[in-house]
Amino acid sequence: MRVQDKVVVVTGAASGIGRGLALRFAAEGAAGVVVADLDEVGATAVAKEIGARAVAVQVDVSSEAQVAALADTPFGPVDLFCSNAGIIGGHGLDAPDQEWSSLYAVNVLSHVYAARAVIPSMIARGGGHLLNTCSAAGLISCPGDAPYAVTKAAAIAFAEWLAIHYASKGIKVSVLCPQGVRTAMLERGIEEDHLTAKAVNASGAILDPADVATTVIEGLAAERFHIFPHPEVAEYARRKAEDTDRWLAGMSQFVDSLEA
Repeated sequence: MRVQDKVVVVTGAASGIGRGLALRFAAEGAAGVVVADLDEVGATAVAKEIGARAVAVQVDVSSEAQVAALADTPFGPVDLFCSNAGIIGGHGLDAPDQEWSSLYAVNVLSHVYAARAVIPSMIARGGGHLLNTCSAAGLISCPGDAPYAVTKAAAIAFAEWLAIHYASKGIKVSVLCPQGVRTAMLERGIEEDHLTAKAVNASGAILDPADVATTVIEGLAAERFHIFPHPEVAEYARRKAEDTDRWLAGMSQFVDSLEA
């Protein structure tokens, strides 16, 4: 998909990767950008940066009704829905049930709600594209954060299911799987010396959201399912598939070294 002249929705767009995507889509000539976020002030600021081709919407992506309402844009039908909003947990076996429920609602069900909201109209118009931010954690786990690792893996599994069932109907699906990105979420983890942030820091480059957006533009144009801002993630996933036992042993040693 080429973004020029397309109507795009981006959730989690008040900051970080979402903001980077919204700004880049506008720069690529999108007909309209819906800047959606729970942070209404932040979303409004991003929409003002873009100008008349953007509108800010406050949304709680754990609410199906609110996600569904995003499909009714002032710019017309949605061509590209970027389900980017996500949250972290920060716990392992000690994660309370409410944390599991919250991450499942935001990191998995929000993608389901988005698909329900836009796929029927996309099919009726001959096609469309879904871009789901799923994180490298969905492919290669996440040291220190069990709910995040599990929900991001589930998000990828759902995207695969969509791609399988709707490709013949003109629906394209991509999953964005970055590793370390310079966001408030990562910075907070670094300040707290959290195991997840330590693992990210030790695993490769920390990219700017603008760099991620460039990779997204390229991936959408090529209609790739996996979009890897960090190319090494593809190699990690390959090694995991080729010899899972060896990969698990290596990851275990890596986590032990971080904890030491």
